[in-house]
Amino acid sequence: QVQLVESGGGLVQAGGSLRLSCAASGRTFSSYAMGWFRQAPGKEREFVAAISWSGGSTGYADSVKGRFTISRDNAKNTMYLQMNSLKPEDTAVYYCAARFGRKPGVGVSEGEYDNWGQGTQVTVSS
Repeated sequence: QVQLVESGGGLVQAGGSLRLSCAASGRTFSSYAMGWFRQAPGKEREFVAAISWSGGSTGYADSVKGRFTISRDNAKNTMYLQMNSLKPEDTAVYYCAARFGRKPGVGVSEGEYDNWGQGTQVTVSS
């Protein structure tokens, strides 16, 4: 098991930026592919971005492509989500997730992930 803690959420105006962090503890961080998901009020949780265990592969939802960047620092056991040009529709609770195993590629569905953080709120005002 790996424990995940998100941070960096907050209130920002439309067009602004935030950087989310996901700190991992427990098992070897580099053994996990990672992902970000989000859930807006009244909506189902959705995929945002994912990164392979090595950082060599990334994937994004169409809604955030070109605005968000996912990265990881295995030496610091931390994953990041840099969010630029934020829009009110980006308002949601953002969750990080971990998928055990050094499989190729990235995971885009919730069912692929074994461990979840508690979430951090991101609110974008218009």
